[in-house]
Amino acid sequence: MRVLRTAAATVFLLLGGCVARGQETIDRIAARVDTDIILLSDVRELAQYQQFVDGKSETDAEILDRLIDQWIVRTEAKAALFPAPSAEDVNRSLERLKRSFSSPAEYEERKKQSGLTDDEIRRILQSQLYLSNYLDSRFRASIQIDGSAIEDFYKTRVVPRAESRGQTPPTLEAARDFIQEALVQRAINEQADKWLKESRARLHVENLLNETSK
Repeated sequence: MRVLRTAAATVFLLLGGCVARGQETIDRIAARVDTDIILLSDVRELAQYQQFVDGKSETDAEILDRLIDQWIVRTEAKAALFPAPSAEDVNRSLERLKRSFSSPAEYEERKKQSGLTDDEIRRILQSQLYLSNYLDSRFRASIQIDGSAIEDFYKTRVVPRAESRGQTPPTLEAARDFIQEALVQRAINEQADKWLKESRARLHVENLLNETSK
């Protein structure tokens, strides 16, 4: 799933400066989406988060695209009064993120390099979880995975991957639940992408990114 919109859509400053990490910077509007806005600081923060997690970030234009998609999801989720994730769920998400690094030291070093604080990382994770939970609740019920799709995934993905690592592949039955969930998530992503394209076509979006970058 693509990285979803940071909760730091954050400081809605239209004019004037904001102090960030000891330096005075001027925020700008990166895009207008209907009657709302996405700020350049939103773009910058998501770039920092991508750098933290992946060691690299997308272009500003690609990140803005993600933020517009996230705006669509968040707007509908709020209209549906979708509940925020619990503190326990956010804690579990944070622990999974930490385990994705080779060691606690690497986690801390990458966090330092990114310039993100613990509070910012937690806020972004909370936002991601909120949006992904909403998409899951919106699309999961309509998805059906048949046995042949599970068997095909096992033969073409699970077995070759295990063999490439010199491992004995798990049995189909042992891998069935994992494969089922992987296929469900793939289908959710496909349906969400289609819905987002249709939703975006109905929006008035004014891209001001090039102006804000000058």
